[in-house]
Amino acid sequence: MDKQIRKEYTNKDLTVVWQPAKCIHAGICVQMLPNVYDPKAKPWINAENASGAELKAQIDKCPSGALSYISNTESQDNTPMENHIEIDVFENGPLFVHGRMRIKDKDGQIIEKEKSTAFCRCGHSSRKPFCDGAHKKEGFIG
Repeated sequence: MDKQIRKEYTNKDLTVVWQPAKCIHAGICVQMLPNVYDPKAKPWINAENASGAELKAQIDKCPSGALSYISNTESQDNTPMENHIEIDVFENGPLFVHGRMRIKDKDGQIIEKEKSTAFCRCGHSSRKPFCDGAHKKEGFIG
């Protein structure tokens, strides 16, 4: 059985959840909040170095969904997400879709995504239709 690793890092406002198996190493986290994310440090996430609002803004841009958060201050709200989808095409990288979506894979299995999802454009991902960062190794241009 494949055990999914899940690590949590907390500050007073929220808990950052990291699932390394989902990470495609896009580096957006380090670019946006280098004072929080330091791949050379242990632990590599220091949630205390940013406000909850700063962390949420960055985590909402995580293309793989490897980073998510749980609010420590707000009650959990079951309000449905707005049916609004935004799509970004990363230069030489994945198609990044923001919003709530239901994806039917090639075997007919339904996968639900709540925030952001990176889809493979290069054709080399081992996690199709999702990006796994293979475009970097393959030198994908697009």
